[in-house]
Amino acid sequence: MNSPDALTGPVNLGNPGEFSMIELAEKVRDLTGSCSEFIYKPLPKDDPKQRQPDIRLAREALKWEPNITLDEGLKPTIAYFDQLLARIGRDT
Repeated sequence: MNSPDALTGPVNLGNPGEFSMIELAEKVRDLTGSCSEFIYKPLPKDDPKQRQPDIRLAREALKWEPNITLDEGLKPTIAYFDQLLARIGRDT
């Protein structure tokens, strides 16, 4: 929103901390207290093997980088979806 006029195109605002999808799933399961089991399926052929966003442009052009860890960000995200699901449950 406050980017320089010369900056065009997408700017990746991801978090460069790398983790696997199973690590993410395990964190979500642990933080939610779930006892869900994981189902493993073959990966699609075009599935990226590395999920580490390049945020150099955000750092250089916007002087921005993330300052929230995955664990810190998951807690309010989980709380939001808990509230949303509770509201949906009341409306049905």
